[in-house]
This record gives sequence, C-alpha cells and structure tokens, in this order.
Amino acid sequence: MTTNNYTSDFLSEPGRIIPASELIINSDGSVFHLHLRPDQLRNNILFVGDPGRVDMVASHFDTIDYTVQSREFRTIGGTYKGKPVMCISHGIGPDNIEIVLTELDALANIDFATRKVKPEHRTLTIVRIGTSGSLQDEIHLGDYVIAEKGTGFDGILNFYRGRDAVCDLEFEREFCLHTGWDSTWAAPYTVDADRELVERIGRNDMVRGYTIAAVGFYAPQGRQVRLKLTDPDLNAKIESFRYSGRPITNFEMESACLQGLAKLLGHKAMTVCCIIAERVNTKANTDYKPRVAELITTVLERL
Repeated sequence: MTTNNYTSDFLSEPGRIIPASELIINSDGSVFHLHLRPDQLRNNILFVGDPGRVDMVASHFDTIDYTVQSREFRTIGGTYKGKPVMCISHGIGPDNIEIVLTELDALANIDFATRKVKPEHRTLTIVRIGTSGSLQDEIHLGDYVIAEKGTGFDGILNFYRGRDAVCDLEFEREFCLHTGWDSTWAAPYTVDADRELVERIGRNDMVRGYTIAAVGFYAPQGRQVRLKLTDPDLNAKIESFRYSGRPITNFEMESACLQGLAKLLGHKAMTVCCIIAERVNTKANTDYKPRVAELITTVLERL
C-alpha cells in the first residue's frame, strides 16, 4: 500500500466528522454509488467508460477476486502478473468521473467507522483508457493519444477550492481569448496529467496531446444534428489554437475532471485514448475494438 503525508490547504480540516448525508455508506459497509468496500480497493486502477469493457480488461487478469455491479459502475478486482489491480467503468461524462473518483478516494482515505480522514494518505494510480476523435490531420484512426493536458468544458473543477493551484491558467487565458469563449458557458479549466505516469505509460507508440474534455457528445463537440449550434465556428477555432506551438489534438469527455480531482486529492492520473473518428476529415471507425484491446494490454504491461 502506498501511503504518504500528503496535505493540502484545499482539504477538509483534520478531525472533521463527515456527515452521513455528505458521504453515504450503504448498510453493508460499501460506498453509495460504487458499492465497493474499503477492503476491495486496489492502488492500481484502470478506468473505462463502457461496463462491457471491464470484462475485456479482466480477461487478462491472473486471478479475479470480486465482481461488483451497480448502475453503470462495474468493477472487477484481481491480479495481473502478481500485481493487485482493479478495473472500473465510469460511464459517460465528467459528472460520473466526479462520483467515481470521490468515492474511490473515500475508500482510500476516510475511516468509514469514524467518518474522519485517516492520518496517512493513500495514493491511487489511475489510467483511463478511452476513445476519442482527432482534431488534426496528422492524427489518424487507430492512433493512441495521451491527454498530457486536459481542458474541461464542464466546469466541475470550478466548484472546488484550489482549482487555480492545479490548473494551467495561462493556457486557459490564451484559449478563451483565441476562441472568443462565450461568457454563458462554464469557464474551461486545463490540468496536466501526472508527469511520472505519462513517462511510464507513454512511449514512442503514443502521441502526447492536448485534449478537450467536452461536457457533451453532440453540440459541445461541434456536432449538429437537428438543433443549431451557438457557435458553428468553435471547432475551427479549437483546431487553429496553438499553445507553445502545439495544437489541440482530440476531443473526449473525461480527462480534465479526472486529472484535476486527482491532483487536488493527491493521486496520480492520466488518460490515453484510441482515435476512432477524424473530425477534420469526417471519418469514423466503428470496428475499433481490436485497437482498444491492444491498448489495454499495453497499459496493463506498463502500469
């Protein structure tokens, strides 16, 4: 178990008893949404969106210790080459990421009997494996892209004290200026992935990217079906944006919230996605599962 003395001015005061209405614990001692107990938590965790993909990941495990299903949150814990590991599905969107990461942190760092924060901080290592759409001509179907920076359109991190301390504020300012960001939208936030984890997982077979974590799949990613868009040119502005000479590489929906909350809570997190759509060239690949399967085995080997 990895423990340290991580402290932060943004954490609740020591000794605070967390009310039952703020951290709901089920009658079996499990946390409210995930239905996991503290003894089931592993330090090395893979995140996937699709509950069905959890079984794809777990098919590589040496042993399976438990399987828990609650709503869209499916978890399988076991070992991979002797290392304890778990995989959990978070569903779609940053709001789900907030639920999953908050409850995993509670399992790690809150004593469920006393409802107080434990004196020793337990650090979790989380890699999200997802799918994504590219925003540049040079990034193609089947490529793997790491969200070295994740920019969230959802605004969730803005509700947490300390968001400025973990965000790239200059990136945010330049991005809003370049795009003419609408003041009625949530202020975007930009958070780096954990550097050590990126170096460990990312090799020359993965692109280091700047990723937009959109708050929806359709209009927030510039897709028009029946309803018109507030700013039809937003995607073009995003594609033309450069920060330190580097472009925005891709769209997905969860990287920024994951990386932001992990930094605030003292965990290590990153996202790597398989490209299944080329937005600029209007291409898409629905037969992407073999490439995602390859990515899963690669991440398991490097985790």
